Order: sequence, then C-alpha cells, then structure tokens
Amino acid sequence: MATEPTHVMTVPRGERALVLLRVALGAMFVWVFFENLGKGLYTPSGYKGLIEYYLKNGHAPGAWKAVMSVAASNARVAAPLQAVTELGFGVFLLAGTATRLVAAAAAAFLFSLWLSELGTAWIWELAMPIVVAFSLALARPGRTWGVDALLARRYPGWRLG
Repeated sequence: MATEPTHVMTVPRGERALVLLRVALGAMFVWVFFENLGKGLYTPSGYKGLIEYYLKNGHAPGAWKAVMSVAASNARVAAPLQAVTELGFGVFLLAGTATRLVAAAAAAFLFSLWLSELGTAWIWELAMPIVVAFSLALARPGRTWGVDALLARRYPGWRLG
C-alpha cells in the first residue's frame, strides 16, 4: 500500500488544497501571459485592438468603458504593464511569495477583466478564478511550500503572505 511521505502528511489537507489552488492560479497567469504574447496582445496595436473590441461589443458600465478608452489610448504603456502584471502574478503565486497581497491584487485585476469582457465572453470564464484569488487572499497559502514560509520564519511579523 502506497503512503504519503511523512513530511507531506504533517501538512493538513486544507493547507495542501490551498497550495493546489495557488499553484493552479499561478500557472493560469503564466499560461495566459505566453498565450497573449503569442497573439501579439502585448503590442500597442494588439492591445488597442482588443480593448476597442470590448468597447464596441461589450456591456461594461459607461464609467468602466471610459477607463478602458484611456488604456487603449495609452496602449504603449498599458500593454507592457499588463504583460508584466500577468507574468508577475503567475510567478509570485507559483513561488508562494507575498501570496495574500498578490492574490488580492490578482482578484481585483481579474474582476476588471471580467467587467471589461462583460457581454463578449462566457460570464463564468473569469468568475471562478476571481473566487479562487479572493479566497487565497483571505488565507495564507504561501506559508505552506512557499517563499512566504521562509520569510515568516525569518521575519515573524511578515503579513503579506
């Protein structure tokens, strides 16, 4: 009969489940980064074209469409900023670094994408990743098998993870 190694068994199942969610969300961000990079969505023209599609076909509130218009008008800055944001979220979540802060920021970011895509994509496409990110922000998933565990041992007041 196969058994889990002793060090794995000392970690409660709930904490292992949080690690699984953290790694899955991080992998999703890294995957999306490379997918969008391949599609040219991090170039000014690619980014602007996507945002203009959402503006024309989406059902986001008017105030949010105004924010999107500003982003499209400044695609030279916004496109690489989105690339760094998506890759950064992925790397930080995979490593388990500053997970509470990163997960909260990722949840807000995903919500902004959900709002931008409203009416152009399946409504649940981003809803579950948003729920996962907000849940991770409430927990401490980096304290199990993550850099946050090392930082918490070295700096007992560490609260970002």
